[in-house]
Amino acid sequence: MSARKLQYKKMTLEELVVLSQQNDLKALEELIKREQKNVFAAFSYLTDKRENISDLTQETLMRVAKSISTLKNPKHFKSWLNTIITNIFYDELRKSSRKPDTISIEETECENSDFNILSLIPDKKCKPHEKCIANELDKIIKEAIRKLPEQFRIVIVLRELQGLSYEEIAKITGAGVGTVKSRISRARCKLQEGLRSYI
Repeated sequence: MSARKLQYKKMTLEELVVLSQQNDLKALEELIKREQKNVFAAFSYLTDKRENISDLTQETLMRVAKSISTLKNPKHFKSWLNTIITNIFYDELRKSSRKPDTISIEETECENSDFNILSLIPDKKCKPHEKCIANELDKIIKEAIRKLPEQFRIVIVLRELQGLSYEEIAKITGAGVGTVKSRISRARCKLQEGLRSYI
């Protein structure tokens, strides 16, 4: 590996964003490469059609490459990227003529509203004999998340998998912080219910 290539690999996300905005194509290439798995993972929890996941990932990364110069603050890259993911997901729903699910406003009683889906997601670095169990559990968690109404699905993915704050999610989804907190809490309850036998 050339020293120049290694130099990009060692850079922080923010440094790569700044250089990408200055038309440094190698920095942009490294940035896209670094975020590819993350974007693919997000869509794999949002939709179950494998070909859609690949197409949506590609579309997102192309949009990132095309619009990187419009990002005003490189520190907000993660939030900006997730706005693109969310918009593309909703565009896909509209294209397939699916109306977003309506959500009943009655509160669900939950045994543990602090239930953390991340604690169930298997470590990708597990030993070979654990891989089979890990893959099976990952599949079960994905199915449980995909069964949630879209508004619940998107907030739980943004919060639990992408690690965004309530404020960032509110900005991305156009909902109030209180609504976001309520949706996340109810999504956790529904997931807890659906994954009861695995917890």
